[in-house]
Amino acid sequence: MSLPVLLSILWVFAATLTALLPMRNQYLPGITLLIAAPILILWLGAAHGWGWSALALAAFLSMFRNPLRHIWARARGHGAERP
Repeated sequence: MSLPVLLSILWVFAATLTALLPMRNQYLPGITLLIAAPILILWLGAAHGWGWSALALAAFLSMFRNPLRHIWARARGHGAERP
């Protein structure tokens, strides 16, 4: 098993454990996972093909859709809705 696959599996477990934390304790690990994911997805795509990277990107966007909507709204200068 390659290093990007192992790190992807560890990322999934870290995201699951983060989701089990109370909301006030999710911010720091959540931001860390949010920053690490695109790097890991690109590395996975370079090592195993861009099809796998596209699937990983779809899963990432699905899991982080609310934080990404919030960041997108703030970047455009709109008040972001709370989920």
